[in-house]
Amino acid sequence: MKTLIHNATIVNEGRIFVGSVLIEGDSIVASFDHNPADGGQGTPCPYDQLINASGMLLLPGIIDTHVHFRDGGNSENPAGTFFSESRAAFAGGVTSVIDMPNTNPQTTTLEALEAKERLAARDSAVNYGFMLGATADNLDLLLGLDPTRYAAIKLFLGSSTGNMLLNNPDHLDRLFRDARKLIVAHCEQEDIVQANLRNFMLEYQGTAGETAALHPKVRNNEACFLASYHAIERARRYGTRLHIAHLSTATELSLLSNFDLDRKHVTAEVTPNHLFFDDRDYAELGNLIKCNPAIKSPDDRLALWAALEDGLIDTVATDHAPHPLEAKQRPYFDAPSGIPSIQHSLQMMLEAIFNEECGMRSEELADAQQNASLLTPHSSLLKLIIQKMCHNPALLFGIEGRGFIRPGYKADLVLVRPGVEETVTRESLLYKCGWSPLVGQTFHTRIERVWVNGSDAGTSAQPLHFSK
Repeated sequence: MKTLIHNATIVNEGRIFVGSVLIEGDSIVASFDHNPADGGQGTPCPYDQLINASGMLLLPGIIDTHVHFRDGGNSENPAGTFFSESRAAFAGGVTSVIDMPNTNPQTTTLEALEAKERLAARDSAVNYGFMLGATADNLDLLLGLDPTRYAAIKLFLGSSTGNMLLNNPDHLDRLFRDARKLIVAHCEQEDIVQANLRNFMLEYQGTAGETAALHPKVRNNEACFLASYHAIERARRYGTRLHIAHLSTATELSLLSNFDLDRKHVTAEVTPNHLFFDDRDYAELGNLIKCNPAIKSPDDRLALWAALEDGLIDTVATDHAPHPLEAKQRPYFDAPSGIPSIQHSLQMMLEAIFNEECGMRSEELADAQQNASLLTPHSSLLKLIIQKMCHNPALLFGIEGRGFIRPGYKADLVLVRPGVEETVTRESLLYKCGWSPLVGQTFHTRIERVWVNGSDAGTSAQPLHFSK
């Protein structure tokens, strides 16, 4: 069957234009530009089903290369499952994910990787791939395995949920020297974090001062900078492909370059949470926004936005990390770190178009609902979001046939209606944990429809294929 998504405002490969996309089976057959001045074809070819997308944005499906779905297959009561979290992803316009290795069991062996693949094939609503975690005991596997077999090597240079810390200099030298795969690093200097933690626990544990506002002081800018500095120094020494996960500070930006993506061997990621929140939000949200690395100052948040625009930061990924609400409600030192965010990550990024910094006035919203082209004064931001959430993740991780609206590519697509208000409620959340720091937040976009491999039923997920 051929489905025509007609008269949409398409955002793809640095362009915004009114056009149509034809889907057949699991793939895109053709894309049509309706503007004759740009060489557009006008009326497209025959179809079986027509979807009128007038006034809506048509985007490539979001590729989230950093998620913790918590499901390793052996835990009796994980905070999330592939079934629950993938459906939250689907609802938010995320069509492909790469899951992290700190699950139960940890994804550090070929057997654990294969078990996760079977789990996702059975339960996932979105396309899936996996990272393998680096440990002192599995370097032979990581360095010898076919690099197209998995997404990347995850390296924890700071302890976090699951405690997969690897900080032995000899092991790190071997990994960086011999890796044939992208290394994705969680960068926090462990000795600094632990010293800060001990000092603040002595002073504040059990007192009124034990709040989440301590988190950016425990996991401070110095800890992030030094860990990133040493990782990047190793990568440059050995010519390793290195990706710094969830960048959180302005100081780390001095370590990065803004070359084109294909010229870089050191790249960086930021999360929507570090772009959306800052340390003023701890007063209201407390442990609900406790994550590693910590959400930091307004100056850091604005610097991260500027770096995203300047090309110092290459990708946006959520670090989606659910925990049971009762665990997050413990006192600060006992509460786990992690934020569930994948259901609203695209809306969080698009909301920048409607806030005071970007200048979309409230009286423009009703018009924008009817005519998405009225967003073109903010076209550079729209194109940037798609580059960092769709195009660059596919290119950086070598994901074949996805991340772009191109004939022959998989039909992973998202239809978004701008200019409408949608408020997050507990009832609307699809996470197994059932909470989000965004409850009560009103967005000015709505995810109208999502296709994964040409289907909008959430039942057609496929494994991701990696070219490198």
